[in-house]
Amino acid sequence: MVNSTPSRTSSSPPRLTSTGSSTLADVLERVLDKGIVIAGDISVSVGSTELLSIRIRLLIASVDKAKEMGINWWESDPFLSSQTRQLQDTNQKLLERVEALETELRSLKAPQRDPQLQPAPED
Repeated sequence: MVNSTPSRTSSSPPRLTSTGSSTLADVLERVLDKGIVIAGDISVSVGSTELLSIRIRLLIASVDKAKEMGINWWESDPFLSSQTRQLQDTNQKLLERVEALETELRSLKAPQRDPQLQPAPED
């Protein structure tokens, strides 16, 4: 019969190898999976007069974790979506159409004279 348990010749505990430490990838995976919040306040004062106050709230998380928390502002931001160019073109066309309609409305509001009602020119 073969003994499968490792034998120790000394009474010292087994040594841990480098697999026991965390790599940068492991730490990053944990941070993105769980999320991390960094908060801070910065204020600049002279005497008792506060000149500047900055509140910083930073959330670092994966997209899935952010969606889980109800954060998805990047989905509706036109500058971050693939529809940016299409939205700009549509906006430009709408502005041109509004301008044409306003021009037409101004021409309709302008006093128009009926040629039949105008007095005949005197000779």
